[in-house]
Amino acid sequence: MDIKIIIACHKPYQVAEDSDYIPLQVGAAGKKQIPLKECKGAKTPLGYQDTGFILRDDEGDNISLKNPYYCELTGLYFAWKNIQADAIGLVHYRRYFTMKSKSFRKKYGAFSAVLSHDEAVALLKRADIVVPKKRHYYIESLYSHYMHTLDGSHLDLAKEIIGKRYPDYMQALVKVYARSWGYMFNMAIMPKKELDEYCTWLFDILQELEGKIDVGNLDAFSARLFGRVSEILFNVWVEKKQAEGLSLVECPVMDMEKINWPKKIALFLKAKFLGKKYKTSM
Repeated sequence: MDIKIIIACHKPYQVAEDSDYIPLQVGAAGKKQIPLKECKGAKTPLGYQDTGFILRDDEGDNISLKNPYYCELTGLYFAWKNIQADAIGLVHYRRYFTMKSKSFRKKYGAFSAVLSHDEAVALLKRADIVVPKKRHYYIESLYSHYMHTLDGSHLDLAKEIIGKRYPDYMQALVKVYARSWGYMFNMAIMPKKELDEYCTWLFDILQELEGKIDVGNLDAFSARLFGRVSEILFNVWVEKKQAEGLSLVECPVMDMEKINWPKKIALFLKAKFLGKKYKTSM
C-alpha cells in the first residue's frame, strides 16, 4: 500500500525519517524555503526533484496564502490536489501518531516511535480511516468549549451553511456539537477516495464561511478560526459517514515537545467559569 503522510511544518525542525512522511512547508507563499539539511531526517520524496529544500504548499493547485486563517489545512489542500497515493494523511511537526508505549519513547526517543509504514497499513486494514484518540473535555461540549474559549458564532455560521448546503449532515452536526469529546488536530490517515470526498465537502463549507466573517478585523491568533472550525467539522463528517458504514480506528497521538498541562487546565477553567477567552496558542 502506497501511503503518503504530510508533516505540516512552518520552520526547520526534525522530522520522521520513514519514507511515508513528506515534510511540507505550509504557508510557504512569500516565505524563504526551508532547507532539507535543517530538518534532520527529511528526505526528498520519491518522484520529486531534489532541490535541497522541503516541499512547499504554494506549488501546484494550492491555497497557501490562506495559511494565516486555515493553518495546517493549506497542507491538507495541497495533499488533496497534488499528491497521489492509496492513502494520504496529515500530522504536525510537533505531533505524530504512535503505536509505541511511553516507556518505549522514553528509552528510544520520540522519533523512533512515530507510526511506521507497517503499522499504518495494519490500521488501515482494520478500518477505513485512522483518527487520533478521542480528546475529552468532560465538563464542556465541543460547542460550549469553542464558545467559551473562542467565538461561538463561527460554529453557528457553519451550522447555517451546512443546514443550507448539506442538510443531510444536520443530525450528525447536532450530535457532535453536544459531545464532550472529539477527534482533534485535523489529523487523520485515509484512502484517497475518502480524502477527495471529505475535502470537497470541507473546503466548500469553509469557502462560504469566509464570506461571512471579516478576518481583517481580527488579530493573528483569532484569524486562524477556519483551522479550528474544521476540527469540529471533521467530527461531523465522520459521524455522518460512520452512520453510512465507514469504519474508524483510533491511534494515540504523541507530542514532540513538553506540554504545560497545569497552564492549559488553568486557562480552560478560566475560560469556562470566568469568561476569559484564549488569546494565544498553547
